[in-house]
Amino acid sequence: MKPNTLRIALALSVLINLGVVGAVTYRATVSPAAPAAGESLPRHLQLSADQLHRWHESEAAFLKQLGTGAEQIRTHRDRMIGAIFAETPDEAKVDAERTAIARLQEEQQKLVIAQLLRERELLQPVQRERLAQLLLAQPVGPSTIEQLHRD
Repeated sequence: MKPNTLRIALALSVLINLGVVGAVTYRATVSPAAPAAGESLPRHLQLSADQLHRWHESEAAFLKQLGTGAEQIRTHRDRMIGAIFAETPDEAKVDAERTAIARLQEEQQKLVIAQLLRERELLQPVQRERLAQLLLAQPVGPSTIEQLHRD
């Protein structure tokens, strides 16, 4: 091989090795935003036994309330869709159901915020940051109805 070819090969090899070292270093210093597949949120946050106990106590009531609210929203949504697509649309009923959905969604937002504040109090600063980063990484995209109309 010619000396120029060897220099180019050596330079490429060094660049590739630097890239690999840089990637490994980056992965080692940046904590993953999302739990690994199959990893629960408490495990991802590395909760202590006491924290885990308090987490589960707080979470049970929250999930029950959230589920109840979701079911109520679903019921009002179904009624609203029925009123929209009735033989003669009932605008008053559509508006009443829309208002009920908005009220329930606001209640759910307050419920979620209250739960996050409770969780914040039982977490250490590093755990708080990990949870905040996980929440910020959650996708915010088009609603189902918007997706249906775009397809």
